[in-house]
Amino acid sequence: MMRIITFFIINLVFLSISGLAENTEHWPRLRGPQANGLPLNQDQRDLPVKWSKTENVLWKTDVPGMGWSSPVIWGDKVFVTSVVNDKVEDNVKPRAGLYLGRGRRGVPSGKHHWMVYCMNLQTGKVLWKNEAHTGEPPVGRHPKSTYAAETPVTDGKRLYVLFGDIGLWCYDLNGKILWKHKITPKKTMFDYGAAASPVLHKNQVFYVYDNHEQSYIASLDAEKGTENWRVMRKEKSTWATPLVWQTKDRTEIVVPGKKKILSYGLDGKLLWELSGRMSNLVIPSPFVIDGLLYVTSGYFADPHRPVYAIRPGATGDISLKEDQNSNDFIQWYQPKGGPYNTTPVVYNDIYYLLLDQGMISTYDAKTGAKLYDRVRFPRGASFTSSPWAYKDKVFCLAENGKTYVLKAGKEFEILHVNDLDDLCMACPAIIDGKLLIRTQGSIYCISGQK
Repeated sequence: MMRIITFFIINLVFLSISGLAENTEHWPRLRGPQANGLPLNQDQRDLPVKWSKTENVLWKTDVPGMGWSSPVIWGDKVFVTSVVNDKVEDNVKPRAGLYLGRGRRGVPSGKHHWMVYCMNLQTGKVLWKNEAHTGEPPVGRHPKSTYAAETPVTDGKRLYVLFGDIGLWCYDLNGKILWKHKITPKKTMFDYGAAASPVLHKNQVFYVYDNHEQSYIASLDAEKGTENWRVMRKEKSTWATPLVWQTKDRTEIVVPGKKKILSYGLDGKLLWELSGRMSNLVIPSPFVIDGLLYVTSGYFADPHRPVYAIRPGATGDISLKEDQNSNDFIQWYQPKGGPYNTTPVVYNDIYYLLLDQGMISTYDAKTGAKLYDRVRFPRGASFTSSPWAYKDKVFCLAENGKTYVLKAGKEFEILHVNDLDDLCMACPAIIDGKLLIRTQGSIYCISGQK
């Protein structure tokens, strides 16, 4: 009997170690395996701290067309999307900075090609490419965005690619099309278009399409592409990627909105709601660190730019009363702790809030107490890409291609500035001692590996 028990324990330990090792080999969705901008393994020896267009560059691969989807990785395969316009003269490139008002005026002419690329993680060589859709765009887009704004997601068996106003495509990892799901385009705020990325849980793939006509969240069968359910939402255009939140008691899908933050069960039924008085434009994505859910939004011109730190297990309406900063399920709340485009990162118990206009604020991640507030980066820095962290450092990638490397902690200190000298608005991928950064025209694989 003792031999059987010992064998069972050894196998459990082995399976746990194997599972952890397997997880560290993949970056399957926007902002990583846990959607929080952090690699699972913080001790990767070759993760780079310094780089340039030539220093510590393992490879660089050009990507035709335009796209701000982030790279996703499974094993030795890197996946990314782009849209190529045949009519080069009408191919207006995204521009950095803030925009007060409408999106790109009119729909660009020319035949567009919605593309999916697969590259080798070790060399950057393009292994395959697939043209998902060809035609003219059905809607406009934001001046900073592209028609390939959504980041794919993979479960290691299939790759799910969402082009938000057109459809969702499913491929095997060798590029074979398995199914596609058509999306009827809707009018969005100022014709900005869609941008929220899809998410996965077991045999369900979820996407949110908040627009100005009829918003909804839908669940598709991951293997067949058939629709499991669709729930209408009383929201207007938002762009936040939802979060699949797994706790010890349940799995839920958290979706921010301007009117309410809502959480749905895997069957689409409402679990809880929070009237968060969110910002006018809802873009940052929810994430979880140390059991706390962080939900935020912060259009720069709004007086109320909230962040909520939410405990698991909520049911019903958990909204704060006017004089409250916490309740049974909201651990803390800050009325001006939300960013505009970027999603915050929590690292070593500090919440880092990166502001588009070149500033950063920090809060205690457990209490919400302010540490330092609206400290400005050097002139010219503006941010759309979300920060990430490892090796006791926080990395802030500016739109001009400069990454400001900060010392993690309660005081603001820039250690290095790494310059790729190109427009950057996508979030990176971090895996196996490698950092993948997408610029306007290329994917850089940056590493201390030789």
